[in-house]
Amino acid sequence: MRRTFNELVYLLSGLVAAAVWFGLLLAGWLLTALSALTPLVVPVLIAFRWATHGLAAGEAALARELLGVDTRVGQAPSGGRGYLNRIRGVLGDAVFWRQQSFGAIRMLAGFASGLAAAIAVGSSLYLVSLPLTYRWVDQWQVHTLGRALAAVPVGVVALAVSVLLVHALARAWARMTPALLGTAAPRSTPRRSGLGEHAAAYAAVNAIAVVIWALTTRAYFWPEWTLLALAVPLALHAIGIRSLAVPRRWRWVGVHAATAGVLTVLLAAIWAVTGRGYFWPVWPFLAFVLTAGVHALVVRRSSLEARIDVLETTRAGAVEAAEGELRRIERDLHDGAQARLVALGMSLGLAEQRLAHDPEGAKLLLEEARVGAEEALRELRDLARGIHPPVLTDRGLEAALAALVARIPLPVDLAVDLVRRPAPAQETAAYFVAAEALANASKHAGATRITVRIGGGSDTLVVRVQDDGHGGADAGGAGLTGLARRVQALDGTVRVTSPDGGPTIVEAVMPCAP
Repeated sequence: MRRTFNELVYLLSGLVAAAVWFGLLLAGWLLTALSALTPLVVPVLIAFRWATHGLAAGEAALARELLGVDTRVGQAPSGGRGYLNRIRGVLGDAVFWRQQSFGAIRMLAGFASGLAAAIAVGSSLYLVSLPLTYRWVDQWQVHTLGRALAAVPVGVVALAVSVLLVHALARAWARMTPALLGTAAPRSTPRRSGLGEHAAAYAAVNAIAVVIWALTTRAYFWPEWTLLALAVPLALHAIGIRSLAVPRRWRWVGVHAATAGVLTVLLAAIWAVTGRGYFWPVWPFLAFVLTAGVHALVVRRSSLEARIDVLETTRAGAVEAAEGELRRIERDLHDGAQARLVALGMSLGLAEQRLAHDPEGAKLLLEEARVGAEEALRELRDLARGIHPPVLTDRGLEAALAALVARIPLPVDLAVDLVRRPAPAQETAAYFVAAEALANASKHAGATRITVRIGGGSDTLVVRVQDDGHGGADAGGAGLTGLARRVQALDGTVRVTSPDGGPTIVEAVMPCAP
């Protein structure tokens, strides 16, 4: 009995909640539309979100007490700092849009379910109480006690059906309320933009406005103003969501142009509904076009300047990396192959002197010279391989990496999946990125297994090397810094992720135009 009473109270509360939600949503979006082009839009949106959050928290508490569902509304996020960040924080808050969706449903379905429950239960109780009230109520031609008593069984059956109806409606609200008023969407679901909920709220508010107009008077179609005013924040919301797919530098130019288009359409609609006449929206349209064009030119110039700065920086890095490579080659030649060739010449000279009177000693010196020549040749091959491995030119990246992996004293999982062979510069950079990452993982990371993945699409080459070592790699080290400069010279990027405890991931992404 208590459960039925609580459920009935909840359904009846929808009659009041519908009016409250209608007033909040209508006032909130009207004030937002009126202040959309002024700094006042920030406090208006924040106040609107907090009011929606507070009303949603009250609805959640009501559902907990009367329906017994565990629904709790978390704290409303602050939205960050800055004018644009706060606007983006409100319009991008999926919880805010779910709460408004609940409000729109509460306006329509809540009012309808509350009215249905009130009529069903009230009519049933009226039939059951007819034996006591028929003398004072002239209804359904019930003028005698007999007829009043005959209505009681009908009222009892109707009351039982009404209780079943109340239970069914309450169960529907018990399922719906946690889904829309919960603290957050499940982690496995992708982040939602809230645009669908916004569109649903727009349709619901305007549908209610049209119904009120139809029930009151049809002299002047005043809902056209709610249609226009509430369409502006909906359009701006859609523009904000779509702008995320635009490159960051040109994002605000697109937002500027799209907003100018929305305002132009709004002004043209206002001109159309206010009697037409002289087409004055042409002047703000020209102003919008002019400001958007100036904005685009400024961004284009700044993007060209930024591109020049990047090219200068990467060119300087490439020159410095080339000079460092030349110094390394000179040092390796001086300390390695050159020293061995000098020793080889001395051994051959001594063997020549001893050949006549000490053939055995000359033979030993010639053997030493042969060993020295082999070592010098091996060092020269290693040096040439460090400059540019011949197998890379002859057989491609996969074969060169397979030969490199074969020399690593650790298990290495190599996978190469390329649509086509990259250009020589990108191919060489990818090889040395993998080589440096493999050397670091085998020498310093304490790894037991390394994974190398080479892939990408038709216009991108991606190199990813991951080890299971202890992490803590220094991304600013000489080796990784040199690789980063080499890749940046090709308009690519190198990202090193190495938290303490691992894993260490070195990833290079380079453009690879056809």
